[in-house]
Amino acid sequence: MTLTLPRRRRLYLMRHGSVDYFLPDGTPVHPDTVPLNATGRAQADAAGAVFRQAGVRFDRVWVSGLPRTVETAERVLATAGQRQPLEVNEALQEIRPGRLADLPRDHLREAFLGAFQGVVDESARFLGGESIGEMLDRILPAFQSVLADPAWDQALLVLHGAVNRGLLSYALAGQRCYLGRFEQAPACINIIDVGTDDLVVRAVNLAPTQWLHEHERHTTMEKLLSQYLRLGPGA
Repeated sequence: MTLTLPRRRRLYLMRHGSVDYFLPDGTPVHPDTVPLNATGRAQADAAGAVFRQAGVRFDRVWVSGLPRTVETAERVLATAGQRQPLEVNEALQEIRPGRLADLPRDHLREAFLGAFQGVVDESARFLGGESIGEMLDRILPAFQSVLADPAWDQALLVLHGAVNRGLLSYALAGQRCYLGRFEQAPACINIIDVGTDDLVVRAVNLAPTQWLHEHERHTTMEKLLSQYLRLGPGA
């Protein structure tokens, strides 16, 4: 008896680099326009250097179209020495928040962190905005279309923290669900191998500027909540 090993393609799923969602005076920056900060640019460059050193070359590169994903992908490719065009899929944009000013002060913790705790109910809303279920409705078909496209062997997706959690949850479970406790560091790299009828999650949340996450003990959303409470209206 002989075993024919399955052929799998390689998908690199990144989160965009670090950004500043609040100005120094506490004013929120619209998430559709926020650019990378200096740290985020360095993180994207570090990811590109990792791909260059490993000899990884991309056949296709997708971004969500929001500036922070476009800038991250451009810097990754430039540092990796590649000129692959970016393909925009707006269905893969980040979960859409509501207005921070509309959130009751005593519900801020749940509004910021509730969508990232355990197996999350699809009715949970992110910052009073889009629900987990509504996000999954748009990102899973878009992800499935990427997986079904035969015109790549190695591809790069540069997306967002909540979106990546949804895609990784789907890849691990083999079905629609949302596991909120996948932390996604800025410019982190996740690795998914794509077979004919399966997905293999090979690595999650590889952070090129600190492989061991040695400087982190808090999640992105915990830090954002702390910053908002410190700088936000009524703080």
